[in-house]
Amino acid sequence: MQPFAGLRGGLLALLLGTAGAPAAAFTVSISPATPRTIYLQVGVGSFSGIFNSGGTPQANPTVNVVSATVPTGAVGSGTAQPMASNTGATSSFYDNFVFCNAGQLYVGGFYRLTNNAGGAGASLTANSASPLSNGSGGTIPFTQIRWASSGNGDSGAQPFPSGTFNGTANQPIGTIARNQWAESCKTFSYLNTAVPAGGTYVGTVTYTLAAP
Repeated sequence: MQPFAGLRGGLLALLLGTAGAPAAAFTVSISPATPRTIYLQVGVGSFSGIFNSGGTPQANPTVNVVSATVPTGAVGSGTAQPMASNTGATSSFYDNFVFCNAGQLYVGGFYRLTNNAGGAGASLTANSASPLSNGSGGTIPFTQIRWASSGNGDSGAQPFPSGTFNGTANQPIGTIARNQWAESCKTFSYLNTAVPAGGTYVGTVTYTLAAP
């Protein structure tokens, strides 16, 4: 299995004031080829060209940031606060289509075998077990962060559906079938039901794509 990008992290930062057309989402079958390959891109990725024109994935160590600033008077109000990604990665390496919008986090990849054998696909999971921290003892659990999944032109079920982090080390996020490319764009928000101390809270969620 080629380790092009089997593991990719995403950094989530939170700034707090002092408390007071297609019929479905984009999945497409790809032809079997050698070598057997698994590829995951969360945010910024690297490719030599475009996949459907013969391009191949490259490793990219970038850790992307998704952040929000909560005004002092709104902390703990229960009104969800929008979070924006700093990636600038909006185009798909499959065909260069602008699939995501500014502020969204691209999540996609493919699982390719050397044949058309059936079986289980590759599973995407997230590790959000360690909470966000302000470095002074204050923490916010990742269960305070949710996402909505979409994609320009999509109208059907997403391969990586909307959800909320559950604060565990192995949360299922979605599946890429054998010999398939799949992608979604995630728009994050902070639920804002907690009343933590003021400060800058930083934490990391690690995404892992694993194949049988």
